[in-house]
Amino acid sequence: MHRRSLVVPAVLFLAAAPALAQTVVKIGTASPLSGPGAHQGKDIENGARMAIDDLNAKGVAIGGRKVKWVLAPEDDASDPKTGTAVAQKLVDAKVAGVVGHLNSGTTVPASKIYSSAGIPQISPAATTPQYTAQGFRTAFRVVANDNLIGRTLATYTVATMKAKNIAVIDDRTAFGQGLADEFVKGVKAAGGAAIVSRQFTNDKATDFNAILTQIRGRNPDVIFYGGMDAVAGPMLKQMKALGLHAKLVSGDGICSERLPLLAGEALGDDKVVCVVAGGVSGPQEANYAAFTQRYQKRFKLDVETYAPYAYDSVMVFATAMQQAGSSDPAKYLPALAKVKYEGITGTIAFDPKGDLRDAALTLFTYRQGKKVKLQVMRAN
Repeated sequence: MHRRSLVVPAVLFLAAAPALAQTVVKIGTASPLSGPGAHQGKDIENGARMAIDDLNAKGVAIGGRKVKWVLAPEDDASDPKTGTAVAQKLVDAKVAGVVGHLNSGTTVPASKIYSSAGIPQISPAATTPQYTAQGFRTAFRVVANDNLIGRTLATYTVATMKAKNIAVIDDRTAFGQGLADEFVKGVKAAGGAAIVSRQFTNDKATDFNAILTQIRGRNPDVIFYGGMDAVAGPMLKQMKALGLHAKLVSGDGICSERLPLLAGEALGDDKVVCVVAGGVSGPQEANYAAFTQRYQKRFKLDVETYAPYAYDSVMVFATAMQQAGSSDPAKYLPALAKVKYEGITGTIAFDPKGDLRDAALTLFTYRQGKKVKLQVMRAN
């Protein structure tokens, strides 16, 4: 009787041992899964999900322990208030890291919550300089910031497109206004071109006739728009209807596969020039192409813009955890700050602020309804 009582706990312990051997590592994503930006937000979730699936398929371990990688997606609706609520929800869920947010206006307030909790955040999309200027050790991004994007677009518009008269419109969001401001600074620094009109709209607007009519009277060569594709598409249609033949220049917010659907015949050929805050060339292009093919097969969708950056963000987290031998944010954060990772979007390494080192930018246009690469540039 006494012997039997000693044996039973031992058997229970042995039976429980395999369950204890696996570590669950939860990675959160935060992006708009509803509203006008839902297609871009879902792109982020899908890219992160592909990375999670790949980590599980490869059996990537941490510190010699088996890991079950789990994705925790949340909808921030492109709304700052919702974004902070989502951030707190992810903190409460004890995620090991967060990929997000999409919009600068949600990324900045959410970053304060992640910082207070000590949870690293990698944005695959937010470009406002304010994000990494706050001094949070937990804030990183895998795309160039607005300072670099605005300056590069301005230089290209003046030097390559030979624009002389430029009108500027922004949607008054942290992203749109910030990018437009940096573009204007870049135009003034480049010299040889004038800002002939500065107009404003909002990120839910559908009627631009008043501002476009005012702009038409200034006869611009180029209209710069700071905002997202959901507004740029209808804006292009109204530009065409008003006989406004200026080219449209913008950042990665409009540089999507959805823009041809949103703009229709108004898109034209070589009428739009946009930039994505990242880019690969040479041998790296094959890896990028293979990723897009896998994405299309997996989700039956084209990559919009941010999926490769979300994928790389998850892989950067995993790499830092492996190097530190731990998924505890406090233990792997120093490794994350020093990481160097060869990703789908290029080499990823961070400067002391958490910005991407030696950031690449890719310029695109649209021809026959398809996005066409013009060139990869380094924003020095």
